Amino acid sequence: MKFTLNWIKDYIDFDLSPEELSDRLTMAGLEVEAVEYQGKGLENIVTAEILDLKPHPNAEKLSLCEVTDGESRYPIVCGATNMKAGDKVALAKIGAELPPGPKFPEGLKIKKAKIRGVVSEGMLCTENELGLGEESEGIIILSESANVGNTIVDELGLNDVVFEVGITPNRPDCLSVVGVAREVAALLGKTVKHPNLNVTEEGEDINNSTKVELLDPEKCPRYSCRVIKNVKIGPSPSWLKTKLESCGIRSINNVVDVTNFVLLELGQPLHTFDYDLLEEKKIIVRAAKDGEIIKTLDEVERKLTENDLLICDGKRPIALAGVMGGSNTEVSQQTKNVLLESAYFDPITIRKTSKATGLRSESSYRFERGVDPNKVVNALNRAAELIRELAEGEMAAGAIDEYPTPIKPRHVKLSLDRANRVLGTEISSEEIIKLAQGLEFENLGSKEGEFTFRIPTFRVDITREIDLIEEVARLYGYDNIPTTLPAVTMKSDTMNIHKFAQNKLKEILISSGFYEVINYSFEDHELLNLFNKTDMLKILNPLTTESSVMRTSLVPGLVKNAILNLNHQGQDLRLFEIGKVYIPKDNSELPNEITRIAATATGKRTPEFWGKEEFDFFDFKSILEKGFQSLQISDDVKFQDAREIGFLHPGKSAKLVIDDVEIGYMGELHPNLSEKLEVSKNLYVLEIDLDKTAAFSKEKIKRFNPLPKFPSVRRDIALIVDESTPVGGILEEIEKMESALIEDAAIFDVFTGSPVEEGQKSVAVSLHLRAADKTLTEEEINKVQEKTLKKLGLALGAELRTI
Repeated sequence: MKFTLNWIKDYIDFDLSPEELSDRLTMAGLEVEAVEYQGKGLENIVTAEILDLKPHPNAEKLSLCEVTDGESRYPIVCGATNMKAGDKVALAKIGAELPPGPKFPEGLKIKKAKIRGVVSEGMLCTENELGLGEESEGIIILSESANVGNTIVDELGLNDVVFEVGITPNRPDCLSVVGVAREVAALLGKTVKHPNLNVTEEGEDINNSTKVELLDPEKCPRYSCRVIKNVKIGPSPSWLKTKLESCGIRSINNVVDVTNFVLLELGQPLHTFDYDLLEEKKIIVRAAKDGEIIKTLDEVERKLTENDLLICDGKRPIALAGVMGGSNTEVSQQTKNVLLESAYFDPITIRKTSKATGLRSESSYRFERGVDPNKVVNALNRAAELIRELAEGEMAAGAIDEYPTPIKPRHVKLSLDRANRVLGTEISSEEIIKLAQGLEFENLGSKEGEFTFRIPTFRVDITREIDLIEEVARLYGYDNIPTTLPAVTMKSDTMNIHKFAQNKLKEILISSGFYEVINYSFEDHELLNLFNKTDMLKILNPLTTESSVMRTSLVPGLVKNAILNLNHQGQDLRLFEIGKVYIPKDNSELPNEITRIAATATGKRTPEFWGKEEFDFFDFKSILEKGFQSLQISDDVKFQDAREIGFLHPGKSAKLVIDDVEIGYMGELHPNLSEKLEVSKNLYVLEIDLDKTAAFSKEKIKRFNPLPKFPSVRRDIALIVDESTPVGGILEEIEKMESALIEDAAIFDVFTGSPVEEGQKSVAVSLHLRAADKTLTEEEINKVQEKTLKKLGLALGAELRTI
């Protein structure tokens, strides 16, 4: 979206510099992507008048002009043919520097020159030479009222700044100069001066000239039009051309330019039809038929579907609604009477049509985002009056406005308390009302700190309370919202026994040279059947047949990984995966999700430098036993015969069982299956149910304790106990005391023989004592020792050794 500084000042008074305006708009959510200072580099180009024009004496295609800037006369050799004596033109005098542009990418400095034997003291400029357009049919011819000697910047109104703003799809209200002015007014606490919408109606009633049939109100909720007769098609006045061209729109003629002007000014697309070319002088708005053809203004025939919307006359399509007009009713130099259209089309319909036809226009860009359905007639009146003035036409009395189901503004509530809690502010109710009114949101009243606002239909993005809170934040200013840290309770993740067991087994596998892989949870039904013929959960919309069911085992995926690596000459493999398998449940849509760990290995036991032995069943078993040892269940795990597991080698496999609970299996892949899968080496696999395994783990999760602030004390005691008393029992009894002061206890000596009596033994125990909040006194240490001796004496018959 482009607009100029002077244009926006037509609707609001403010004193911000271009840089300040750019910053305020960007911080309010309208990102200014570019700022262009018009007329920059054209300060030395002046308005001149051609006093005399005659052919060049030595060149047929050149002319010799005598021009004046009001002070001096200059001979100029020119190759253009569109000028005559008396015309006002743009003169670049000697020393002037033309800015970089389409004609001179690096700019041009004007020098005195002799062209075919005749001196030329300057240059008469075209639009593309001044960077004002990409193409030029001749030099710039200024209006007769142009002041000779003025700079071209002042004469063409180029003393302006062009802003280009990136508008997000949810803000179609800002796709107009008035919409941006409304934002600026809200930011500055000012009021927008809206354009004059009064019309002068001089002709007969419009119903005598045309009628409208709205056959598809769903795709076109509102359609309105006016008729202006006896128009004179011609060039637009300079103010209109300047505004359009500043925003990147080429001037065509006064009638078409007005519709483009109102499009930019109010954001409402319009279209003009040559009234005399309308069959039966009526408008029919209907859905297209499948295969129906329309030739658009770009002279391309387009095939439509019933999803598209057409504007038709009494016999044929004349416009592709909301996208582009038809070539059969285009306004031309011969046009005398026009029908002006202003409508609200369904955004989804226009978006689909624009995408399907590949047509993108300024109109479709706005319609597909949503224009204001309740300002359709306002734009119609604005454009009709401008056409009447600029084309000297006669406007028919009245307007046709088909609006069967008016679209009403929404009512949205806003809680003052919630707004301040969300934003972290202390905005008053008066400030919120003021900010809302700046955006033309009407306050319908408040009750117990809750406001109700009527949202104008041009704000399609405001539907919920949080949307209103966002508007408050934008206008209040993000820079004015205090920076606060969120009140978050810091809490570390508590390790559970399942995660603990998983991490322990993972550490053992990694330390044994295994690499972790991650496979999809989807698997091939036929491959899974080779390993485990059970019910599987089928996927309703599988991407491929190789991923049609949820996996019931991790092993098939690992076997595929191994085959892929073996086929790529990766001969020594050690892979593992931790993931879920999905076992269907009876009478339930959701399966059991079980966490398992699986591994596969083949190749050399050690790097070839150290030996050539192959990895075998017992290597796998030893790695697995290390894992069980880390969980303190190695003595509980039984390796039982696994002949019933059909995909494993009957002599090199085992089931893993604890207390009659099967927790997994391991072994070599069955030779028949290896041959079928084309596995070139002996492949060993294992799979363990982590949930079941973790339930048997005896290893305690280690907890972190902070470093102590006070010193510890070691007290050694020698005990006399029966020789049959296990020393571990002494430590167990000390632990049962649960003394807060005993930090650790350890056996450091066991002695039998003289002077200890036969049948007894001496056991030396070290007690490490510490208090968390103070340094222990001798008295406190002695009390702990006495309690310990008393406990051991009662439990084990222990006595303090004195010899």
